[in-house]
Amino acid sequence: MKERDEFFMREALSLAREAGSFDEVPVGAVVVLNDEIIGRGCNQPIFRNDPTAHAEVMALRDAGQRLGNYRMPSATLYVTLEPCVMCSGAIFHGRIARVVYGARDPKTGVAGSVFDLYAETRLNHHAQIEGGVLAEECGQLLSSFFAARRQRTLLA
Repeated sequence: MKERDEFFMREALSLAREAGSFDEVPVGAVVVLNDEIIGRGCNQPIFRNDPTAHAEVMALRDAGQRLGNYRMPSATLYVTLEPCVMCSGAIFHGRIARVVYGARDPKTGVAGSVFDLYAETRLNHHAQIEGGVLAEECGQLLSSFFAARRQRTLLA
């Protein structure tokens, strides 16, 4: 399972790099069903002028269109950054079975960093959650992006 998780996380990292190249926060996501990528997404809120255009939501939209169904109860979502509350809501509504993320998000992450929405017993759906897959690489991509952004701000 570890090799498979790393393979699909590398696909998500590729999408994250794509987002970063367009000056979006570099987060990428893929939805996988039966070892096949059925949805891809990267952060695009600036480009789309859409606060909901996070990588997870974009990947879920892509997968839903391909499947012709918004529910994906056997799918795994791989994302380079711990999901926020909005994305977790979309994950729950999509009935995603498993979420694998890379870097923790101490400011908006709700899979254990700020709080653990996935452990909330009052919710009617619970995805299995696993964090830390290629965490160093995922975190470094984000750190480098924000360091470059701060440098540009200082030079402006």
